Amino acid sequence: MLAVVVSELTGPAGMVVREVPEPDCAGKVLVDVQAAGVCFPDLLISYGKYQLRPEPPFVPGAEVAGVVVSAPDGSGLAAGDRVLAMSDLGGYAERVAIPVARAMRIPEELDFEQAASLIVNYQTVEFALARRAALVAGETVVVLGAAGGVGTAAIQLAKAHGARVIAVVRRPGAADFLHELGADEVVALDENWSARVGELTGNAGAQVVVDPVGGDAFDGAVRALAPEGRLVVIGFAGGTIPTVRVNRVLFRNISIVGAAWGEFLRSNPDAMAQTHEALTDLVTAGLRPLVKARYPLADAARALEDLESGRVLGKAVLIRG
Repeated sequence: MLAVVVSELTGPAGMVVREVPEPDCAGKVLVDVQAAGVCFPDLLISYGKYQLRPEPPFVPGAEVAGVVVSAPDGSGLAAGDRVLAMSDLGGYAERVAIPVARAMRIPEELDFEQAASLIVNYQTVEFALARRAALVAGETVVVLGAAGGVGTAAIQLAKAHGARVIAVVRRPGAADFLHELGADEVVALDENWSARVGELTGNAGAQVVVDPVGGDAFDGAVRALAPEGRLVVIGFAGGTIPTVRVNRVLFRNISIVGAAWGEFLRSNPDAMAQTHEALTDLVTAGLRPLVKARYPLADAARALEDLESGRVLGKAVLIRG
């Protein structure tokens, strides 16, 4: 079968497309991959900069959607079932073997490309908003990095939970796209962005800030919070890990919480099925992942290069062909 292989830890430049052996599917669900999500952890893994650090050669790819080829007895799955699945590695291939607990049925309303998008980013954000931030309908959510994969998922899910959304974005020309996703307001990520959020909230601040960026934006995120507000740290796409003065947390009565979905699953594996069920309910109510970029599997390196350079708005997927 064909697969995208990281041959050296030099990022997308170290990827090659070649024939590899079929995966060992003993005790696992074998999936014929129709679409694979392109996500930031895939990029980091290709550089050896993620917490998971396999040695080359290996096949990257954490999120797939496809058709079951075979499944273990008692798994509840059978050949021909449509599934989406999360795996640490192996998704950038024509077939992948997935642990049973990480393969879930695709909601009937979604196609394979949408289903491949409803995995890492949407599960992470649902975990972040519903569990870590305890979002309540009617609250205001500020989304940093709003034009990226996590940001677009955060806009859609916050709206699905009944929140007002202020999208904060660095990229010019993204406002129409963010409004299409459901953002109520769009603010440019400049030195005055938190003051603008203050104006939009009547100087009350936001109840929740979703931050997948870190870096210089973090101080503004703290300032943008209302009393008893929650800042949810999802990642550090800005490249640097910020620090916070704890006295600001104390005297402003705010909370800073982490949302590391992959790490949480290691000790709480049942959470994946629970979160997928919650997302399925939102899909039934009208949620649709918005896929904006599609690449053939053989162009995986170019997809990651585009992701790295900021040329991808929203979600990108790899497709068979």
